[in-house]
Amino acid sequence: MKKRFQLNDVDCANCAAKMEEGIKKLPGVKDASISFMAQKLTIEAEEDQFDRILKAAQKIVRDIDEEASIQY
Repeated sequence: MKKRFQLNDVDCANCAAKMEEGIKKLPGVKDASISFMAQKLTIEAEEDQFDRILKAAQKIVRDIDEEASIQY
């Protein structure tokens, strides 16, 4: 299942690329992509794993840019 989320305050394309790479490596993530211009995150994973994946993704986003966040 694919789900889209709004990103807040991602200020640079390079940071977005690092976030995308980190989220793709999370266990259970089939695919992930970030549109820097639209400030959107798309994650493809099994539905029952989204809570765990989103918590881990939020940590990745904050570790790269402490002002950024995932809105869900």
